Amino acid sequence: MIAILRNIFLYLLALSCAGCVSVKQGTGPSDAVNPYMGNISHLLVPTYPTIHLPNSMLRVYPERQDNTSDQLYGLPVMVTSHRGRSAFNLSVVDGTGVGRFDRVYALDYDNEVIKPHLYTSTLENGDMEVRYAPSHQSAIYEVTFVQPYSPTLVLNTRAGTISVVGNSILATQQIENNTTVFLFAEVDQAPIQAGTLSQQGHLQPNTTLTASDDATVVMQFKAHTRQLKIRYGISFISLEQAERNLRREIEDFNLDLIAERGRKLWDSTLGKIDVKALSEDDRQVFYTSLYRCFERPVNISEDGRYYSAFDGQVHTDSRPFYTDDWIWDTYRATHPLRLLIDHKVEADIIQSFVRMAQQMNDLWLPTFPEITGDSRRMNSNHGVATIADAYFKGLKDFDVATAYESGRRAIEEKTLAPWSASRAGWLDNFYKEHGYIPALRPGEEETVPEVHHFEKRQPIAVTLGTAYDEWCLSRLAKALGKEQDYQRYAEHALNYRNVFNAETKFFHPKDKDGNFIMPFDYRYAGGQGAREYYGENNGWVYRWDVPHNVDDLVKLMGGRESFIANLDQTFREGLGKSKFEFYSHLPDHTGNVGQYSMANEPSLHIPYLYNYAGQPWKSQKRIHQLIHQWFRNDLMGMPGDEDGGGMSAFVVFSMLGFYPVTPGLPVYVFGTPFFKESSMALPDNKVLTVKAINLSKQNKYIQAVKINGQPWNKPWFSHADISAGATIELTMDKYPNKQWGAAEQSAPPSFVF
Repeated sequence: MIAILRNIFLYLLALSCAGCVSVKQGTGPSDAVNPYMGNISHLLVPTYPTIHLPNSMLRVYPERQDNTSDQLYGLPVMVTSHRGRSAFNLSVVDGTGVGRFDRVYALDYDNEVIKPHLYTSTLENGDMEVRYAPSHQSAIYEVTFVQPYSPTLVLNTRAGTISVVGNSILATQQIENNTTVFLFAEVDQAPIQAGTLSQQGHLQPNTTLTASDDATVVMQFKAHTRQLKIRYGISFISLEQAERNLRREIEDFNLDLIAERGRKLWDSTLGKIDVKALSEDDRQVFYTSLYRCFERPVNISEDGRYYSAFDGQVHTDSRPFYTDDWIWDTYRATHPLRLLIDHKVEADIIQSFVRMAQQMNDLWLPTFPEITGDSRRMNSNHGVATIADAYFKGLKDFDVATAYESGRRAIEEKTLAPWSASRAGWLDNFYKEHGYIPALRPGEEETVPEVHHFEKRQPIAVTLGTAYDEWCLSRLAKALGKEQDYQRYAEHALNYRNVFNAETKFFHPKDKDGNFIMPFDYRYAGGQGAREYYGENNGWVYRWDVPHNVDDLVKLMGGRESFIANLDQTFREGLGKSKFEFYSHLPDHTGNVGQYSMANEPSLHIPYLYNYAGQPWKSQKRIHQLIHQWFRNDLMGMPGDEDGGGMSAFVVFSMLGFYPVTPGLPVYVFGTPFFKESSMALPDNKVLTVKAINLSKQNKYIQAVKINGQPWNKPWFSHADISAGATIELTMDKYPNKQWGAAEQSAPPSFVF
C-alpha cells in the first residue's frame, strides 16, 4: 500500500510541473549562466565572458583577438573597462634554456570552461592546466604543470613601475586621467631567480625595480615544479592597500575555497529571481542576461576609503562608492531592475552620482561615469530619469535635493551637444529660446565649438531626450516644492512637438530658421550613424522616442488606428539597400526587423507601445518573436552592443512578462511571460510572483489577468500594486484576446506630474 501511495505521489508531482525544466539537485542559477552568449558580434562589440563577483572592482575575461582565436594574450589580471582595456598581464611559461623572454606570451588554450566565479583551461597543448577564482578586490591563480617544466612567471605593466621582493611582486599601472592601478601579488613558493627584463628581453637577475612603458619582472622556479599558486590584490589607492585587500579576502592559497564562496554569492544574487522555464535554453538566456546586469557599476570602496577620478583624491566613505555605469544605456531597464531586487545598492549608486557631481568642477550630474572619471559620452542627461524613477518608487535613501540640483545644472549649464563636457553655448541658448536643437542644412559648415567632430549635433535625439529629461525634472521639482521649476520644465517637456512633421508623422530635423530639412529620407539621412540628425539609429527608431507622453504621440499621429499602422510599418519597412550599404551607414542599427533595431537601446520600449493604442496582443506577439529571434543561447546570441546590462535588463524584464517603458513613472507595462512561474524577491522580504496558466511556446497571448486574485483589465500596473508583494496570474492561449486591455481608458498613463 505504501509503495502504491508513493507512486501516486510521484505521478502527481510530475504532472504539477509538466512542461517545466527540471533543475538537477545541487545546481543553482549560476550553473545556468552561459558567459559565451554573444561572444561573436553581429557587427560591432561582442559580449565578454567576464569572471567576477557581482558589482565588484576586480573583473577579468580571457584576452584574445576574438572568440574564434586559439591563443590567449597571456593571463588577465584586471579589466578596467568592459570595452577591452586592462591593467597588467601575467604569463606562465617553460623557462628551460630560454635566453630572451617576451613580455607577454601568446598561449595556446583548449578545454576552456568559464563560470561567473571560476575559469579553467588547459594551456600550451595540454602542458599546463590553469584555474582562476576572483574575490571582490583580489584573486588567485593555480597553474599545474603536466609536463616537466622549469616554470617561469612573467608579469608586465604597460605603463608604470614594477618590483620583485622575495616571492612578492609590487606593480603600478597608469591608466587614463591620472588614475593608477596598484597590484600586490604573492606566489606560494620562493623563486630560485628573479629580476627585471632589459629592453632587449634579457633577464637581469637581482634587479628589483624598473619603471617604463613596458616594465616586466620574471620569476624562475626550480625544475619539475608541479604547481604554482599566485594570489594578488588590487587597489586604486596604494600598494599597501592592495596588499590589505588581498589579505582581507584571501587568507591562504586555497583556490577551491574562493571559488566556492563565489559560487554561493552568485547563486544567492541570481536566485533573487527564480523561474520555471519551458526550456533549458530559455533558462540559460534568462540567467545569463541577469548575470550581465551585475558586471557594472562596480564598488570601488576599499576599507572605508575610495579613490575618485572625478577629483583625483582619496576620500573616506560611510557607504560604498560605485562607478563605471554607462547611464544612457542603463537608465532604461538596468536601474529599474536593480531597484526591484537590490534597492540598497541602487540607493548607493545614486548617492555615488551625487558625490561625483560634488567632486567635479561644476555640480553637474554625470552621464558616463567610468573608473577614470566621467567621459561625457552619448547625448542627453538621463541620470535625472534614474533619480526620478527611484524617488517615485519610494527609494529616497540619497541626497535628493543635491541630486535634483546636479541634474538641473547639468541640463542648464552644460552644453547639450553630445559627447561634450563644455559649458552651454550658442546651441543651448537656441534650444532655450526656440525649444529645439537646430540642424545644419546640407553643406552648411559647423561653427559651434562644443559640437564633436564625429558625433555631430544629433538634433532630434537631443531634442527628444532633453524633453524627456525635463519632464523627469518637472516631476521632481513639483515633489520638492519648486513650483517655478516645475512649471518651466513641464512646458519644456513638450518640446518634442517642435520637431514633429505633421505631414509625414516623423520627428524631422529643422534648421535654425525653423524650416524642415528637405528632401529627406528617414532611413538614411544624417551621414554616418545618422548623427547629423539622429544618433546611431535612424528616423524610424526615433519616431517613437517620447516615452513620457505616448498618449500625445498617439494623437499627433492621428489617433490609435494610425499609430498602430505606423508601428506595424516600422517592423515591416525594408532596408531599401543592400545589407552592406545599410550597415556601413548605420552600424549600430543591427538586429533588424524591418526598420526596427533590436540591437540598440532607443528601440527597447517600442514593441510595448501597442499597449497604449488598444492592441496589447500585438505587443505580446512582437516581444515573443523578438526575444527568440535575437537573444539566443549561443555565440551570436546578442544582436548588438550589450552595454553592461543595457540590453540584458530588457531581456530579464521581457521574459518575466512586463517592462518599465517610462523610467520616472512608477508603472510597468505588460508584455508576455516566458515562464510558467517566476518569483522575485522584493525589499523587506516581499515577493512578486507571476504565474502563467496554460503557457506553452505557442500559447503566448494573454486571455485574462488577476492581481492578488482580483480581475485586472489594464495592460499595465503600478509599482504600488506590487511593492508590498503580489501575485499576478495570467491565463494564456494560442489565439489573442483582442478585447483584453483594449479600452481607451485602460491604456497606460502618460505625462503624469
